Amino acid sequence: MQTIKLIFLFLTPLLLKAQTGRKYSNEFMNIGVDASALGMGNAVVASSNDVNSSYWNPAGLVQIEDSQIAVMHSSYFANIANYNYLAFAMPIDDKTAIGISLIRFGVDDILDTTKLIDQQGIVNYDRINLFSAADYGLTFSFSRKLPIQNFNYGINAKVIRRIIGDFATSWGFGFDLGIQFESNEWKFGLMAKDITTTFNAWAIDKERLEDIQNAIPGENQEAPETTEITLPKLQLGVSKLFTFSYDYTLKTEVDLIARFEQNNDILTTSFLSINPAVGFELGYTNLVFLRGGVGNFQNELQIDNSESLTFQPNFGVGFKYNGIHLDYAFTDIGDQSTALYSNVFSLKIDLSIFR
Repeated sequence: MQTIKLIFLFLTPLLLKAQTGRKYSNEFMNIGVDASALGMGNAVVASSNDVNSSYWNPAGLVQIEDSQIAVMHSSYFANIANYNYLAFAMPIDDKTAIGISLIRFGVDDILDTTKLIDQQGIVNYDRINLFSAADYGLTFSFSRKLPIQNFNYGINAKVIRRIIGDFATSWGFGFDLGIQFESNEWKFGLMAKDITTTFNAWAIDKERLEDIQNAIPGENQEAPETTEITLPKLQLGVSKLFTFSYDYTLKTEVDLIARFEQNNDILTTSFLSINPAVGFELGYTNLVFLRGGVGNFQNELQIDNSESLTFQPNFGVGFKYNGIHLDYAFTDIGDQSTALYSNVFSLKIDLSIFR
């Protein structure tokens, strides 16, 4: 029965009305990449300027000086789900850069017990199979400097592939738009995710769906709808870098993350919800870095109907030497009472070190 519930959990986005906006559609694309950014509480949309800009703000890609690659691995929900990320970016000329990245978020080796009991009511453990529920996001990025001084823009074209064993599969397509501007050591950034909305079309195996429907007598489910739309999400940020005694630097950033929905964010209306994120990075001789950040402020309703404010703290450290960047982040993906913390490691390499 637990397996059947798990399958329905992954099918939940499909159980809603066709072609309506989803509050949590394709949410795996919003988890975040790069331990240095996660350590800063995801407040990097204005300051992002490397290969990971493909995710945070493609406008920042144009600031790379040579080809870069990045990889990241993290585990979530007590190591049940694995998140993997690989990215590559390169400059075309002094005004243009391109990038490509791949994200996989999945739960593997799930027990399929829908056929555990045969028609005669006999339990046969040989009928148990394993399957995976995995989401893939492939992003192609283009970045260019505008004729206006200190203005950059970037565009992402995304292909989404979602697979729930042999029960259901989906293809999705969408676009992101990013802008960055710098003035007097201040940096400003705007990232519009799914700016045209991201459309997902699902194909559901009717025979496998019947296995689920018939597995629990009296609890048959209607066939889910096969289309969904991901609503746009905006992130606006401002950043400034301070330098002390030549050896010490302090990068700070404040972001506002907006969704076109009503939820538990700290500022919410029937049309728009806004959540702040704040991060800092203290650097020493551009070699060692200490990071911290806080975000995801939520007004949570308690059992006694009172509201309490929760938030997600993060911190991290980083090391950079000869074009090799190794970063670690300790992030909170749940509220403080659940202690759902994750350890995230990422590696970034400037390929110029091989030349």
